[in-house]
Amino acid sequence: MDDLLKIKGRIFDIQRYSIHDGPGIRTIVFLKGCVMRCRWCCNPESQSYEIETMMVDGKPKTIGRDVTVEEVMKTVRRDSHYYWRSGGGLTLSGGESLCQPEFAYALLATAKAAGINTAMESMGCAKFEVIEKILPVLDTYLMDIKHTDPNKHKEFCGRDNILMLENARKIAESGMTKLVIRVPVIPTFNDSVEEIVSIAEFADKLKGVEKIHLLPYHRLGQDKYDGLNRSYPMGDILPPENDHMEMLKKAVENSTSLNCQIGG
Repeated sequence: MDDLLKIKGRIFDIQRYSIHDGPGIRTIVFLKGCVMRCRWCCNPESQSYEIETMMVDGKPKTIGRDVTVEEVMKTVRRDSHYYWRSGGGLTLSGGESLCQPEFAYALLATAKAAGINTAMESMGCAKFEVIEKILPVLDTYLMDIKHTDPNKHKEFCGRDNILMLENARKIAESGMTKLVIRVPVIPTFNDSVEEIVSIAEFADKLKGVEKIHLLPYHRLGQDKYDGLNRSYPMGDILPPENDHMEMLKKAVENSTSLNCQIGG
């Protein structure tokens, strides 16, 4: 375990007292680096593994720092009493956590050994051998599935989804972690009933999967693109209306046995 504490990785934020991205009250560690370039990404500062400078409130801010597992766990442990009371714990996010597999494993294994619940928000975009090593120390896998059409997925995200869908099947078959499917609902990309139901029907066939979360598109990260001197790829696309989200939720419930919720 001492060797795990010394492993280094690159993060860009730690968010405490979160009630999203897993059960209970959680601490979310955001890892740098991603293999995709989703047009709507609300954390564009996560995409590059490199340390960057972003303008925030008119001032330059360094985005990205190298830390050890031990340093991160000092922050995570500060809220242990909240985890015990709420069923919360540590969640890894990004970026794509699997871009730093050794660091991700070390963080999750150290938390697990301390009795802290573990979760990871991920697209599953890595060789399954990489994912398979992490599963024994992962309580909940929050897996993004954005579309079932590989061509449209590549158009909007930069690469197809064939590997990710196959990994979803393998993760479910392993039975080693609780798998929850999450779908960012993006106008012009996947917000039709047919597209959402297609994803839900895929998820419903995965062994042990009971929940699907529909996450409505928002524009909260738009200012970050300005801060990075980048154009915002989604232009003037507006978030889906509440009525539309409720319609999609009902369509999923009518078509599958999944427990569907809006938000996650």
